[in-house]
Amino acid sequence: MTKILDISSQELDMELIRQAADIINNKGTVAIPTETVYGLGADGLDEEAVKKIYIAKGRPSDNPLILHISNMNMLEKLVEEIPEKAKLLAKTFWPGPLTMIFKKSSIIPEVITAGLETVAIRMPSNNIARCLIEEANTPIAAPSANISGKPSPTKAKHVIEDLDGRIDAIITSDDSTIGLESTVIDLTEPIPTILRPGAITFEAIKEVIGQVQIDQAILHQTKLIKAKSPGMKYKHYAPKAPMKIIKGDRVKVVKTINELTQEYQKQGKKVGVLATEETKKEYKADKVITMGQRFKPDTIMAKLFGSLRAFDEEDIQIILSEGFSNQGKELAISNRLNKAAGFDIIEV
Repeated sequence: MTKILDISSQELDMELIRQAADIINNKGTVAIPTETVYGLGADGLDEEAVKKIYIAKGRPSDNPLILHISNMNMLEKLVEEIPEKAKLLAKTFWPGPLTMIFKKSSIIPEVITAGLETVAIRMPSNNIARCLIEEANTPIAAPSANISGKPSPTKAKHVIEDLDGRIDAIITSDDSTIGLESTVIDLTEPIPTILRPGAITFEAIKEVIGQVQIDQAILHQTKLIKAKSPGMKYKHYAPKAPMKIIKGDRVKVVKTINELTQEYQKQGKKVGVLATEETKKEYKADKVITMGQRFKPDTIMAKLFGSLRAFDEEDIQIILSEGFSNQGKELAISNRLNKAAGFDIIEV
């Protein structure tokens, strides 16, 4: 039986927080809200506990996990050193949706890092998550709280749909405010490298630390032998139906999506279109879902994964989605859509 712990972010119920912390301290698994997406947490220093995360999610064991901390003192014990650029980034963006990769210390079990000599660490801003880490007094390993490969959960109901009966407890609370997983930056390379885009943009990071680069796996489908960050190696975020991304001039994108819709409908397929507010009335699909306003990427980030899950509820057989640029926050949106579609992209 999975225990449901309903905790308001406005008024923390410390008795329920303590119950969740007890589960963590006794090698259990707890789904926790964060500002990015809901995470599936376990004691990040206990190998047996961490293995339960992989089992519950059906997650490949060569896909590393992120450790979540609540203060800088905790960080010092987990890494060999804290580079000056990491200190600058932490001062600017922590707590918040930025994960940094460091050389790991000897106390971190190999199961966390998938055999790598590096470890990914983040300090969440969600007060329930941070309070739980403090109460458990241990870093919490927490990938997204979903079945591996499915769209990440931004609502408690998504977690219940995927993991009820598979984990020890689920903290139900508010929806995730950001909606996409954290930006991941590798600080062990000569040039700091973004391995996964998120709400903290390339441009914002460059402003703080100067030279920074974007890993090519974000922009193109590449074969990786070892992934240093979650979200790099496998197909992720995918709804049940196959998906295509159509990118280019707005008028051409709408025309192409409507032509493809007609073709698929002639084949007897139920077609879904993932649109923006500006274009949603221009489509003739069986189901049109809007993911937000194109010129307000925060609205799209917050709704994207929920929109992808909504197509599953409609039994859609093919999804056609508008594409996005590789600039600013649109890079994170584009990355998630490309991964969800397995990089099936049509340029028009």
